[in-house]
Amino acid sequence: MTGGYVGKLLFVDLTEGKIREEELSEDLARKFIGGYGFGARILYDMMPGGADPLGPDNVLGFVTGPLTGSGAVFSGRYVVVCKSPVSGTWNDANSGGYFGPELKKAGYDAVFISGASKKPVYLWINDGEAELRDASKLWGLDATESLQALIKDTGEKKMRAALIGPAGERQSLLACVMNDRHRAAGRGGAGAVMGSKKLKAVAVRGTGDVPVADPKRLKAINRTVRAAMKDGPMAMMMAGFGEYGTGMGNVGSALSGDSPVKNWGGVGVVDYGADAANNLSVPVIDAKYKTKAYGCASCPLACGAHYEVSDGPWPIEHGDRPEYETWAAFGSTCLNSNAEAIIKVNDICNRAGLDTISTGMTVAWAIECYENEVLNRQETGGIELTWGNGAAIVDITQALADGKGLGATLALGSKAAADKLGKGHEYLVTVRGIEVPMHDPKLGPGLARTYQYDATPARHVKGGAGLMQIMDPTSAKYNYEGTGFLDVMVTSNIEMINICGLCLFGMYAGVEGVQMQLMEAVTGWSFKSQDQMQAAMRVMNMKQAFNLREGLTPADFSVPARIVGKPPQEAGPVAGVTVDNDRLADNFFAAMGWDRETGKPSRRMLELMGGMDDVIEDLYD
Repeated sequence: MTGGYVGKLLFVDLTEGKIREEELSEDLARKFIGGYGFGARILYDMMPGGADPLGPDNVLGFVTGPLTGSGAVFSGRYVVVCKSPVSGTWNDANSGGYFGPELKKAGYDAVFISGASKKPVYLWINDGEAELRDASKLWGLDATESLQALIKDTGEKKMRAALIGPAGERQSLLACVMNDRHRAAGRGGAGAVMGSKKLKAVAVRGTGDVPVADPKRLKAINRTVRAAMKDGPMAMMMAGFGEYGTGMGNVGSALSGDSPVKNWGGVGVVDYGADAANNLSVPVIDAKYKTKAYGCASCPLACGAHYEVSDGPWPIEHGDRPEYETWAAFGSTCLNSNAEAIIKVNDICNRAGLDTISTGMTVAWAIECYENEVLNRQETGGIELTWGNGAAIVDITQALADGKGLGATLALGSKAAADKLGKGHEYLVTVRGIEVPMHDPKLGPGLARTYQYDATPARHVKGGAGLMQIMDPTSAKYNYEGTGFLDVMVTSNIEMINICGLCLFGMYAGVEGVQMQLMEAVTGWSFKSQDQMQAAMRVMNMKQAFNLREGLTPADFSVPARIVGKPPQEAGPVAGVTVDNDRLADNFFAAMGWDRETGKPSRRMLELMGGMDDVIEDLYD
């Protein structure tokens, strides 16, 4: 093993209070690369099938990729892995910021945490030294307060932390893991898993270096990417993202059929309208509230921004610009065009440690229930949960964050809330209980397969043909013949970007195969398209094996009828479209070599992959 890895894995048993190190083997690095590749392999080894997601047998991992912290452009990512308490499936949640690179510089490629503490603790890692510390005084603090308290407790102003807010402490199934105040490993309830373990934070400080095999080549690739961002075919889009963030296209997305409207039951140009959409124009909002731009580690784009709201009903002194998914979840999905309300709920979620996609979708579900008299005013605590009511959306989100009244039920997520209340199931838009994100398969049909059958359901950042199809204005994207190979190829490409520690913006810069070039420069390995394909396929099969061991088959995964046009919309840009999600799945499973009925990878496929002998034994013995 040469560059890209610091060579150590840390294992923490919270039940026993024990910490141990293991050397990272080159075999594991070569076969599973990093990120959730490491996570899938190690959690399969450490966890029994059927483990309670909120019990001590669930293993929680904080994992970096070989590019994380290497100085490669866009290499500020890390991933949190566990079994999801929402879906009961494999779960990974990706985040940027500075925590991942700091963990590498502190001496570890990954940390895996098992067991459960009897009292609140945090893990403190300082340049290769790790210890568990009492976190009783931190318990109950919000994410921003917790970060400041950790800086004071450790005496390290430059430390970084991945932590939970009060939502995670209460084991809300919408809880996420926060870092750098505004970055989140958001989906699947990982924050609830931390809360179940009484783990408030993983705090790290590192001054070491991440080895790079060929620094000169790395610098040359970085220069190529930066040049492409300025002058390449994607330059205009990248400039827009850099200036206005992921919400750059809020207005167009709301009207084009991309953003969901009225809890996926409406049409942007009919039910929302151009005036409402224009109220969420980020250039206009930035002019009022933006105070400073920011970027993640090694990021040449800097798509983030700090906001300050000095007047109105919801003043915020140190806020942050919402991401596209947040604008859409609390905006068009709720028929809300009040920008200040969305800035406020974004701040509420960041401080409480809540996934804004699932929280916004849960609020939209509650609004539709209220509008259809499934919920009444007494149940909402007097909140008028009507479409477009920005003040009500703020109030119910605050109640959800505080775990009070109806908010305590909504904190379970929409599916679990419907189950607890015994009503409202007809308005759910979830896959395996996880709320669907903010891109419509009727515009990008491949998303239906990704949402339904990725090992982590209802994710828009897991590849497949869908995100490309959103930008395709032709009807060719609705031809479902032979889509499997393209679907697998694009998914494999995104898998590698995720597991090697890159941000997806690295792909959007317009340098073909940039992740493979960076892998060669950083690790010193020969890393060509066939190497990427094999490693990505191995990781996909490993995650699939995790779900199969949980007893899950394809029949256990379904998509809501609304998101695939059943029945089709009667107006708007995607009028008349019904996505053939079954055909898309048939093609994908065939291209992957997975049995359509059982979901099992073929034995021959697993043998060719290598490194999966135990999986073969479990599936075929």
